[in-house]
Amino acid sequence: MSAHVLPGGGQVRKLLLVSGGALEVGELGCLLQLDSRALTGVLELGQQRGQVLVVTREQPQLSGPRLLEGPGKQQAPAGEQVALALSAVRLCRERPGSCDGGCGNLHLCRFFVFGNCRSNMSRNPCRFIHDIKFDQNLRALEIHGLKGLTEDELRLLLLQNDPFLLPETCVHYNRGDGPFGSCTFKKSCAKLHVCLHFLQGNCRFGNLCKRAHNLLEAESVEKMEKWGLSSDLIPKLPAIYRNAFDIRNSSYSSQSTERTFLPSPITRSSSIDEGSEEICLFHIRKSCSFQEKCSRVHFHLPYRWQIFTEGAWKDMKDMESTEKMYCNPNASAGIPGLDFKQMTIRSSKVRRLSTVSSASKPPHFVFTTEWLWYWKDELDGWNEYGQVDQLHHASTVSSSDLEKAYLSDGSSTVQFKAGSQEYELSFKDMVQRNLRYKTEREVCRRPKFVSQEEVEKMKTKRSEPLQEGSIPSYWDKSLLTEVGYKLVRLADSSEEYKKVQTLFQRTLIKPVILSIERIQNQSLWEVYQWQKEQIKKSNDGKVVDERHLFHGTDEKLVDSICHDNFDWRICGAHGTAYGKGSYFARDASYSHNYSKLTNSDTRIMFVARVLVGDFVRGKNNYLRPPNKNSQTTSAYNSCVDSESNPSIFVVFERHQIYPEYLIKYMDKPSALNNWGSMRSGLN
Repeated sequence: MSAHVLPGGGQVRKLLLVSGGALEVGELGCLLQLDSRALTGVLELGQQRGQVLVVTREQPQLSGPRLLEGPGKQQAPAGEQVALALSAVRLCRERPGSCDGGCGNLHLCRFFVFGNCRSNMSRNPCRFIHDIKFDQNLRALEIHGLKGLTEDELRLLLLQNDPFLLPETCVHYNRGDGPFGSCTFKKSCAKLHVCLHFLQGNCRFGNLCKRAHNLLEAESVEKMEKWGLSSDLIPKLPAIYRNAFDIRNSSYSSQSTERTFLPSPITRSSSIDEGSEEICLFHIRKSCSFQEKCSRVHFHLPYRWQIFTEGAWKDMKDMESTEKMYCNPNASAGIPGLDFKQMTIRSSKVRRLSTVSSASKPPHFVFTTEWLWYWKDELDGWNEYGQVDQLHHASTVSSSDLEKAYLSDGSSTVQFKAGSQEYELSFKDMVQRNLRYKTEREVCRRPKFVSQEEVEKMKTKRSEPLQEGSIPSYWDKSLLTEVGYKLVRLADSSEEYKKVQTLFQRTLIKPVILSIERIQNQSLWEVYQWQKEQIKKSNDGKVVDERHLFHGTDEKLVDSICHDNFDWRICGAHGTAYGKGSYFARDASYSHNYSKLTNSDTRIMFVARVLVGDFVRGKNNYLRPPNKNSQTTSAYNSCVDSESNPSIFVVFERHQIYPEYLIKYMDKPSALNNWGSMRSGLN
C-alpha cells in the first residue's frame, strides 16, 4: 500500500483561496481527507512558512438574557478554529518607474486588483501593469511561492493580507450618538459607515445594533464603487474584512518565519487601539471610570503617533519630536521618508491619534486639541488665518471660525475677505480660491503643539477659582472637586429634599425614601449648561423646555452615571419603542419598573435635569430625532411616546442630561424596620 502524501502549505493555501480565503479547520480536514493529527502537522508547517494562519473565532456574547445550561451554569459558546490563507506579498506603493523591482512586491494596478480598472476601456491606456506574468511580478510570485495561483486567487490573497487595499471603516461613525455617530463629514465621508464590530465578527448587539450591518446598502456600495471595487467583488467583502481583521490582530509577523503557532491555535485578541483614533480626555486626567471598557484610546498624551508594521499599529519613537514637526507646516520632516500629507513613511502607513477638537467642547475642557488653519502664499510659506504680517492682510476668519465650520460640515465652503479681496475656502478640496482672479492656494489644518512637560503641568495645575454663577448657588462649595463628583446627602427637613420627595411621591406613595443625595459634578454641569445655550441659539433664542425626569436602573451603574453621565449602551435602554437612546419618565412609578432590587432590598432611582426641547413622537428605528421638515436640517431635540401628553422621553445626546439627584428607597414600609435594625447593628 502506498503512503498517503501530505499536502504542502502552498496547496492548503490554494484550497483556502478557492474556498473564499478561509475554512473551518474541521471542514478543511474533510476536504484534504486528513485525520486531526496529520492536519495539525500540515497546518503547523504552513504557519511556520507564513502560508496559513489558524485562529480561534469566539462567538459574540449577545447582550440580553442567555439560556442556562445545566444546573445553574452559564456556558460560553465555544470558539471556532478557522484556517486563513496567509502571505507577506504586497503591492509596491512606489510610483511607476521609480522602483527597479528589487522590493519583492507585486507591480500591479490597484484597480486591476479590484477588478475594475476603467482606463483600459478608454482611449488612454492605464500606465500601471495589468499582467501578473510580467517579469518583476513573476520574480515576486516565485519569492513568495505563489506562481500557481490564478488572478482571482491572487486578488483575494492580496485583499485580505495587504492593509492598504480595503476601504477604511470610519471609526468616528462607530462612536457617539445619531445616525452618523461622531463623524462630522456625515454623508460626505469617504470612509465606510458600517459597524466595525460587525465586520470583525464580534458585535454583541446583533440586530439591535444602531450601526449599519449591511455592506450592500446603497450608500456603502456607492463608496466602494468610488474606491474602485468591482460589483462582483463587493458581495465578498464581509468575509474578506473578517479574514483581514483576524490576520491583522493575530500574533503573525510577516518578517519572521521562525515562530510556531500550533498545536495551540491562535486566539485573536481585540484591542481598542486598533479601531479607535480618539484619545480619552478623562484618562489623561486620570479620571476615566470606564477604564478598560472605554471606547477611546487610553494614552498619557493628547496625541499618539503610530506606524503600521508587521500587521499592527505600533508606537513610533520620539513621539514629541514628530508632533513638533507636524504642528509646524513650515518645518520640513526631519525623519527620512516621512510624508505628513500622505501620512506614510516610505511604504508604511502612519497615523496620528488625537483628543477631540477644542471647538467641539466647552472652554473648560482641558487636553482637547486646538487645530490651527494655514494657507500657502506665493513664496511657499504657510500663514495662519486671522493673523497679521508685513506681507498679507489679516483674513476676516480665524482658525477657530474655520474649525467650527469644518466640524459642522466637512464638505462645505466658507467665504471671507482679506483686505479688498474676497475668497472661498473649500474644506473638501482643502484650497482657497480668489473669487476675482480665480487663483488657488493650498490649505492645511495642523494642531497647536503641546509638549509632554506642558501636559504634566496641566495635570498638576490647581483649578482656577469658580466664576460666579458657573454652578448652582445651593451647591456645597466645600465639596467641589476639579475632577469627578461628590454626593451630598440632603437633610429631610430642607426645602430641596421636600421638592424631590413631592415629585417622587406624586406617583409612588407606598415605597419609603431612605435618602436623597445631590450629585455635584462640575464638569457635567458646565457641559449641560453649554448644551442648553447651543439649543437656545439653534432655536432663535427660544427658551429651552427643561424638565426633571426619572430613570430607574441598577445600583452598580451609579458611579458610572454620576461620573460620566447616562450612556444607553452601558446603562441599558428601557426598551426601544421610541428610538435607541436614554429613556426618562415623567412618573417615578414608570421608572420603578427598571429600578433593580439590591441584596439589601433597596432600590435606587435618578432624578435628572433633561433638555427635552422640541420633541416629536418617536419610532423604534430612530437613532436620533428626525428633522422638523424636509426643507430644513434643523432637528427635534428628543422623542416622546405622545406629543400631546408625553410621559416617556428619549434623549440621544448625553449633553442634554444632568443627573441631579439620587434617591435610595424601599418597596414597603415594613421593610424599613429591617433597614433600621441593620443600621443600628452597624453602630
